[in-house]
Parts: sequence; structure tokens; C-alpha cells
Amino acid sequence: MPLGYNGKILRVDLSSSHIRIEQLDDVFYRKYIGGEGFVAYYLLTELAPRTDPLGPENRLIFAAGPVTGVPIPGNGRNSVGAKSPLTGGFGEAEVGGLWGAELKHAGFDAVIFEGKSDKPVYLWIHDGEAELRDAYHLWGRETGDTESLIRDELNDRLIRIASIGPAGEKLVRYACVMNDLRDAAGRTGMGAVMGSKNLKAIAVRGHKKKLDISDPQKLRELTSWLNENMEEVAGWAHNYGTGGDMDGYAASGNLPTRNFRDGDFPNADALDAKTIKETVRIGMEGCYACSVRCKKVVKVDAPWPVDPKYGGPEYEALAALGSDCGIDDLKAVAKANEICNRNSVDVISTGAVIAFAMECYEEGILTDEDTEGLNLRFGNAQAMVEMVRRTVQRRGLGDILAEGVRRAAERIGKGAEKFAVHVKGQEVPMHEPRLKRSLGLGYAVSPTGADHQHNLHDMGLATAVGSYSGLGILEPIPLEDLGPRKVRALMYVVNWRVVDNCLLMCNFLPWDYQQQTEITRAVTGWNTTAWELMKVGERVTTMARIFNIREGFGREDDWLPERFFQPATMGPLSNTAVDADNFRKAVSLYYGMMGWDEKGVPTETKLEELGIGWAGKYLG
Repeated sequence: MPLGYNGKILRVDLSSSHIRIEQLDDVFYRKYIGGEGFVAYYLLTELAPRTDPLGPENRLIFAAGPVTGVPIPGNGRNSVGAKSPLTGGFGEAEVGGLWGAELKHAGFDAVIFEGKSDKPVYLWIHDGEAELRDAYHLWGRETGDTESLIRDELNDRLIRIASIGPAGEKLVRYACVMNDLRDAAGRTGMGAVMGSKNLKAIAVRGHKKKLDISDPQKLRELTSWLNENMEEVAGWAHNYGTGGDMDGYAASGNLPTRNFRDGDFPNADALDAKTIKETVRIGMEGCYACSVRCKKVVKVDAPWPVDPKYGGPEYEALAALGSDCGIDDLKAVAKANEICNRNSVDVISTGAVIAFAMECYEEGILTDEDTEGLNLRFGNAQAMVEMVRRTVQRRGLGDILAEGVRRAAERIGKGAEKFAVHVKGQEVPMHEPRLKRSLGLGYAVSPTGADHQHNLHDMGLATAVGSYSGLGILEPIPLEDLGPRKVRALMYVVNWRVVDNCLLMCNFLPWDYQQQTEITRAVTGWNTTAWELMKVGERVTTMARIFNIREGFGREDDWLPERFFQPATMGPLSNTAVDADNFRKAVSLYYGMMGWDEKGVPTETKLEELGIGWAGKYLG
């Protein structure tokens, strides 16, 4: 067994309440590493085609990586994966905090759930043991109450808890899993899968506080470098968290406004992280062993009380619940963010479905009868907060919006489809593809639907190459370019982001590719290289692609909403749009560079080159 791991995963059959421990060999760990790699392998090999995402046959996988729980900043993440109830395809999300480290310290590298309990339960993992416990008294409760009751019941305030709130129980299709109230495995609806299995929470406590690693001194050296250079390399995160340049985003056109329709938001600084620090912020928190401490904690007394135990809004929440809904009321956004965390629902999709509904309301597609008298216009902060409540409760129009914009538009009809901003059924994150062209391509080809994390943000390449030179990207590439050089850069960066998701390293930390390779070597003892790690990323991306092909996805799904092929109505992008012909060519270029055919199907030769020739049988 490589160092940094426990060599054990926990298997839980909720239908039979049977729990067993499975051991993995060294080759498996090195080939798939952890996190998203484990998710891709088990979903591809253990799910039958067209499995119901909300049925008992779906797998729900919680996986750590080799660096999770070791003493170096950026190590506090874990992955959650399943077939997505939002997209019907590959589902996976990462989350920070303390839960993943506690799982490793409790003796396990991953937990795989199957089946469905006939009653609400939670899983209690502690020092190499696990048991299912009754959760009837927890069902229907928000995440905060759930956490308090479990800790009281088990008499340990240091237990770490991953849980769902009422939105997960009610199968809101973009419900998320919350780690300790503040950190969300936000995307693709993993909380709904958890709810469908009657699984309320996973409580973890471990006393193995020192994982065996190969080179502790190297990790100490790297940590010292980061701490000594904190202000230079991570000052923005340490001081403000995300959302610290909202005016700049607005000035460039990169601040989504009114359902990505408009491009002018003059009061953007009202939502800025600097404003948050000056007004409602009471502290900053961090993940396990991380000195950066980039996570806001806010407190609001009136008019919408916000409990600081639920953290505070980061950029995606500020834009999705703020500018995308035409709202510049910071306290309203903070309240909406708190409701999302209390109820375990993704802030990106929540804001996006409400922005969609607001545009439908202004276009006359939704009426006062549909909204039960709620004036659901852009800019109405009170209506936004109320609509968040109705959505997590699946009440009235909220029951339709809880299905996500794609299904909601189909149910509403009357032309609502053209206002549904999504890729493969997943709502688009708060970054503008009319400005960032390769980001838009990354949205389109992502196996999870639109995602900004395993993606390339073009602006970092427009004037300098920075750390990208470590991937062999040696010259700046113009912002508007979507030719071969940009597509190549996207492919390399996406594959490395997937490496992050397998190692479970935070991609907000300033580690470059060489340092990440050194960290991996120092933890595991492998004589690995950046080249080998890149191949892991490509391998996992390709496995996720095969999963989606098996589920019926094709080239036609690798596309953007029509909105982005038209300019914004105003602002910096009022004369800028994605060119459909160039975009189509870029999709083909990406396929070719990945070793996929013109339909986006990985070739037999590529699968063999990646060491996963066995996966070809899943292509039919």
C-alpha cells in the first residue's frame, strides 16, 4: 500500500444494512489516485446503463485523495460522486473543510453506498469501525440542527459531519452535501442522491492524527515557503476570499447579470468581498491544516438575520444570488446563501433557476398566478429570498424550479426554453463564455455539464503565461482566440484540474505543477512525475466521457446555450458573442487532441495508450 493512504474503503449496502471493508492494491491507487478517479472507475464499472439516478441501484461515493488529511495547506478536500439526477450523466463534486481529513484519520480512503434504507439513517464511522444508526429524529431538520443532535447523541463535539437538509430529502435535483454547515459539494445534485437513499448524514471521528507519509521534511519546507510568502502568493484569498474584484468583473463583462442577458451592473461594489469585510464579516475560517483561511464568516441582524455558523457568501453565491438576479442588496444575498446552506442546495443552480424565472416573469411567460402574487422581477431582493425558500421547500413555483432550468423550462413551455441557461442540464456558473472563449468550450465538453473549476479561465493567458509554462504553454494567447493554441491549452489545464480532483488539492492554493508533483511524491513515496499525473487526469476525463456516452450523450450535447451566441444587451459585451462556426471547429479540435473521433467517442488506440483498454466494452 502506498503511503498517504489507509488501503481500505468502506462498502455500505443500505438495503440490507450490510457493511464491509474492501482493500485495494497498489496499482489501483496509482492508476486512479483517489477522488474523481475513484468515482469515475466505480460508476463506470458498477452501474448498469440507464440506471435511475434516484433509484437504489445508483452508487454514492465519498472519496478522499492521498494528500487529504496530511499536514500541508490545500489538503482538506474530498470528492462526492454518483450518477447525476440533474443531468442524467456523470456526477461529481468536490468539497473542502474538515470532513475528508477526518475520514482519513478514521481509517478509510473512501465510502461507497448502494441500495436504499427503508427508513432514515446516518452512518457513524469511528477509528476503523462503522455502523448505521437511526435518523428518524433527524429527518426534516436543517443541517445545523442535524449536526448538533448527532454530536450530542455521540457525545463528541469534534465529530465531523457531512449531511443533507430538507432540500436533499425532497430530492431537489441540485441539492448538495454539506460538510460541517459551511462547505458544499455543490454541483450535480449529490444531495438528492443522498436523500433518495434515506441517508441523512455521515458522522466521522478518527484519532489516527498522523498519516504515514514518505517525506515529512519536504512537506514542512513547502508549507514554510507558502507561509513566508502568504501575502504575495495568496494574499487575495487570505484577506478577502473570492469575490474581491466585482467592479473589475463588471467592467470586463465577466459579471453575469440578469440571467446572462445584460452586461451592465453599476453597483457591483456593493457585493464585493471588500464591502463584506467592512460591513457584515466577523471572521475568516479555513480547511484542515490550511493557513490561508479564505472562507468568510458573516453575521447579519436585520432585516434578514444571518447565523454565522453557516459561513458566508463566496463569489459564486454573490453573483448567482446577486447580479444574475439583478440584486445588489448584500444582506439579502447573505440570507439567501444561509438558506441554501441550511437546506443543502447548490447556490449556483439556485440563483440561476431564480434568474431564469425572473426573466420568464418579465417576459409574461410566468404570471402573478404562477408566482402566487410574488413580484418576481429582476432586482426584487425580497422576492429572491422568498423564492429560495419556496424552492428548497418545493412549494408552488418552487416545486418546478427545484427540477433545474432544463426541466423547468420544459414544464413551463411558452418559449421558456430560450431563457434556460445550462449545459447538459446543469446551470452555467458565474463566468461569461462570451468573454472567456475556452471557458465556454470547457463548459460544453465537461462531463458534468457546465463547470468552472475543471476549466481554463482565459484571462490568465491573455497577457502572460505565468505558471502555465509548466504545462508547455509558452506564449500568451489572445482573449478572443479559440483556435488550436487555445484548445490545446484548455485540454492541458482541464486534465490537470482533474488531477487536482483526484489528489484532492485545492486549486485556489498557489502550488505550481512541479510543487504539486513534489507534494505527491513526498506523501506517497512514488517516483511519480508531472507527466504521469497528467495521464491520470486524461484517463479519468476519458472514463467520465465513456460513462456519458453509455448514458446516451453525444456530440450534440457538447454545446452552449443559444444566449451566448448573441451579444449581451448592454455593457462591455454588447458587441461580443461566441461564433457558432468557430465553436464547432473548436469542439472538433478538442476531440482530436483528446484522441476521440468526430463524434466524441474515445478510440480504441487512445484507451490502450491510457491503460484502460478494458473500458472499451462500455461503449457498446
